[in-house]
Amino acid sequence: MPELPEVETIVRTLRPRVAGRRILEARYLSPYAAGHQPEAMAAGLTGRTIVDLRRAAKYLVFDLDQGFLSVHLRMTGKLLFDAVPGPFARAILTLDPGTLIFDDVRQFGRFLWSPELPANVAALGPEPFDLQPAAFAQRLRARRAHVKPLLLNQQFIGGLGNIYVDEALHRAGIHPLAQSSGLSARRAQLLHATIIEVLAEAIAAGGSSISDYVDAEGRAGSFQRFHRVYGREGEPCLQCGKPIHRIVVGQRGTHFCPACQKR
Repeated sequence: MPELPEVETIVRTLRPRVAGRRILEARYLSPYAAGHQPEAMAAGLTGRTIVDLRRAAKYLVFDLDQGFLSVHLRMTGKLLFDAVPGPFARAILTLDPGTLIFDDVRQFGRFLWSPELPANVAALGPEPFDLQPAAFAQRLRARRAHVKPLLLNQQFIGGLGNIYVDEALHRAGIHPLAQSSGLSARRAQLLHATIIEVLAEAIAAGGSSISDYVDAEGRAGSFQRFHRVYGREGEPCLQCGKPIHRIVVGQRGTHFCPACQKR
């Protein structure tokens, strides 16, 4: 699933190509992408002008001259500009000029128009870049929860997903099952620093392409080459040489080094 760095990369590549353009036609090729309301979604989008494009956690939000288009890529969604529609194209916007294609193999993604900002987007928690270290530490330590599931909670903090939580926890030397309330202020602020560091590096690398992710021009990211724990089960830890372990935390596959990240 595209996380904050991947969605940020898509926004940066797509915004200059769509901002200010009018939507001449909106076509849905799948009812799932439209939340089972393809006619209403197409009617809401047709004739609108894209004022701006921004990211809200893992969502892409198109600010229109009337309403919003919110896109959640979920597992396999892609936004492709001026590409040839393939067999998994689920929605197509004809712009003046250009074409925007929402492609989604597994059809978990959503491409939805709404007159107001959707409630699920408005309810997202603050993003790591928006929090000062002390504020992040206070927020984290105020909760009694395992640290990894808490960081994946989009209402607690927006944008983080499986890949970058694993990577940040490893750099901070924090076990994924550590109690958030038991972390010292110093360790919590260190975690904030490693989250910011990992996200910034991943954005600079265009994100991580593990399965389907590409940016709006069809280019893969390269940060997967720099993963220290994610997807490296059984391989040596780059810090201590001990094997990376994989466990399940909150129903999510979790990679960590038991030597560097003691519970």
